[in-house]
Amino acid sequence: MSGRSLSAPALRLPNLRLAFRLALREMRGGLRGFYIFLGCIALGTAAIAGVNSLSQSITGSIAAQGQELLAGDLRFELNNREASDAERTFLAEKGQISLTSGLRSMARLPDGSNQALVELKAVDAAYPLYGAVESTPSAPLATQLAARNGVYGALVAPLLIDRLGVKVGDEILIGNARLRISGTIAREPDAVSDGFGFAPRLMISDAALSASGLVQTGSLVEYGYKLKVADPSAVPAIRAEAERAFPEAGWSIRSSRNAAPSLTANITRFSQFLTLVGLTALIVGGVGVANAVRAYLDGKRAVIATFKCLGAPGVLVSTIYLIQILLIAAIGIVIGLVIGALVPPVTGYFLQDVLPVSTGAALYPSALALAALFGVLTALAFALLPLGRARSVPATALFRDQAIGPARRPAWAYLGGAFASLAAIALLAVFTAEERRISLTFLGAILFAFVVLRGVSWLVQWVARRAPRVSSPALRLAIGNIHRPGALTPSVVLSLGLGLALLVTLALIDGNLRNQLTGTLPERAPNFFFVDIQGSEIDGFRGLLQREMPEGKIIEVPMLRGRILAFNGEDVATREVPAEARWVLRGDRGITYAQNIPDNSTLVEGDWWPKDYAGEPLVSFSANEGKELGLKLGDTVTVNVLGRNITARIANFRTVEWESLSINFVMVFSPNTFAGAPHAWLATIIDPSATEAEEAAALKAITNTYPTITSVRVKDALDIVNTLLGQLATAIRAAAAVALVASVLVLAGALAAGNRARLHDAVVLKTLGATRATLIRAFCYEYAMLGLSTALFALFAGGVAAWFVVSRIMTLPSTFLPDVAVGTIGAALVLTVGIGLVGTWRVLGQKAAPVLRDL
Repeated sequence: MSGRSLSAPALRLPNLRLAFRLALREMRGGLRGFYIFLGCIALGTAAIAGVNSLSQSITGSIAAQGQELLAGDLRFELNNREASDAERTFLAEKGQISLTSGLRSMARLPDGSNQALVELKAVDAAYPLYGAVESTPSAPLATQLAARNGVYGALVAPLLIDRLGVKVGDEILIGNARLRISGTIAREPDAVSDGFGFAPRLMISDAALSASGLVQTGSLVEYGYKLKVADPSAVPAIRAEAERAFPEAGWSIRSSRNAAPSLTANITRFSQFLTLVGLTALIVGGVGVANAVRAYLDGKRAVIATFKCLGAPGVLVSTIYLIQILLIAAIGIVIGLVIGALVPPVTGYFLQDVLPVSTGAALYPSALALAALFGVLTALAFALLPLGRARSVPATALFRDQAIGPARRPAWAYLGGAFASLAAIALLAVFTAEERRISLTFLGAILFAFVVLRGVSWLVQWVARRAPRVSSPALRLAIGNIHRPGALTPSVVLSLGLGLALLVTLALIDGNLRNQLTGTLPERAPNFFFVDIQGSEIDGFRGLLQREMPEGKIIEVPMLRGRILAFNGEDVATREVPAEARWVLRGDRGITYAQNIPDNSTLVEGDWWPKDYAGEPLVSFSANEGKELGLKLGDTVTVNVLGRNITARIANFRTVEWESLSINFVMVFSPNTFAGAPHAWLATIIDPSATEAEEAAALKAITNTYPTITSVRVKDALDIVNTLLGQLATAIRAAAAVALVASVLVLAGALAAGNRARLHDAVVLKTLGATRATLIRAFCYEYAMLGLSTALFALFAGGVAAWFVVSRIMTLPSTFLPDVAVGTIGAALVLTVGIGLVGTWRVLGQKAAPVLRDL
């Protein structure tokens, strides 16, 4: 100590320089005992840093490549109508225009033997204004789409080649037009901004679209006017001028700065979820931090006792070990940051064919700083309490070889510091989240889970304490180990419970959704949706469909498209709308009119209009969506339909069974609202007894007889959704596995922290005649009972959480899945018994003499 007295009054406040020097001196022995600590901090930090870095990488790339992703500086989108002469003139004055037209249609073979739904995109000669369409074989777009001898060129997605069984050079039919497949699409610059499609892409020229006859009165066509301006800085001014000049145009205007809003929003939302999962892993890992610190300080009893006997104040001792803990945490944080920084380039390399944009190698300081801050706060929050307990233990107790247990309450300063760190973690999680309500709910659930898990561990110990005496010595020893002072029960239940409960929740939600998509839902859903049925075709179409599927129930409704502009005269763009209701206001929405209450609907408030109603326009609004939007009876809704603004008053609210997949609308208007307005018809047919061969025959007949009608087979759409759901579930489970890995690390740390007590127990019992086999059975019984208790909690908590999400939020039937229960119990037993035996095997081989001399 260089002759300096540690009891000098000057050391009432810690001498940081001395504490730092002593901390570094003690750390010369390496990081033994802190590997679990490092793993927990590194894992959580890496998850948060990686997720946020990848999110910033993708969203930043979308912003940087906005002109190419939009194929223009501005996009003016109109539904079911082309721009008027005045609107077209206005756009032409501002820059170069390119027009694309998008709709769904049926591609079929010339002999009528096969057909497939396609996402049709017609482009003009100026397309694309930015970027390029890449195809195989490679050739200029104009050459690929050019007409030869009355046959128009077309580029198709490779998937369409497989579905129709054709090859490049073959001919197909679209509506009344004959197309030649010139090549397959390798890259389409603005595919992301066009939105998600359920069918493969088919790209043709605008001349081919005109020849097809698909665009008729009421056809569901999306017109995109792309604008390339000389000065991109003028984009905001042009947008504002367009909104002022044409207030009733009903167009959706998007700039290259927000080229793919849905993708960006989904990435941000998914990033928030994964960040919260990473934070869960970090908080769960915090328990491992506490266990590691407690075990480390337990091993430093002699050193701490020496410091205290030499007069070192408790605050100096705490500072020495706090410095060590923070230095080791810094190592773990740096490891996590390095791994997190590598996530964007590694993900971009392996998923370059999946990601819609190219992501380069770059560092994202804000994402890394956020992860580092979470790591530091977690280390502080969970290390301060063991430090406080170590400080409060007198030197005499340490020299008597008593472990630093959790029984003593730390000083208020340590409790306050730990609470402040946890509060800082919560505030940081909430204020950095896109959806703060979700973050608050998530954090509340974690806090509740910790409290419940603590209660579960208490209950397990209470039951063990009151269990009847058993004849088996090994089982009796195992039951005693569960409830004795310093037992592993709280640590094991807490470490595994949260991770397992999260996995059970996700597994049950995924399983229930898959059951709906592959089980009961297809049985209740329509067989087909038929779109773009013209008024002149409806009678013939109905007769043909009845002949092909005589047992089917046909439902027909008029179909228009409209965008909600205002509620009670207030622009919806300025309205605060909850996340779950924003889809109603996003883009154009299908609307209809009806004389009677639609099927699958029940009136819950207000009255339906009389059959001969001829007053002001009225609208029936979906009850759930209306409640989320804050609407009430008598409010007005302004929608833009075919370039006209129409205001209707809410006459009633009705429940809508969206899960039936039948024809449903958020808004149903009184018939007089659209009197004389041009529109098409939408139809479905429901025939649960129809075979695939009967459906194929009906589809073939409708497509060949009415080539301009688009047919959507519901089971095919459900298969696509099921595939996407499986991919999403895999990604979510992989993310949740991070929390489980953290739980395993914490479990290993908890068992390591209890090894000292196990060592004493094993030595004493072996001295009294216990065999290694008896001790192994006792430990197996103990770990199995703890694993089973934790699994039962995880099943209950995960089951309740999954039931709430499926039945209350998704409004779907919820069932408990036995395979999930068996898997959870098996995983818990394997983890607890396996890791427990690995950790205690060395203890069982310890010689008795050295240990007995220290007792």
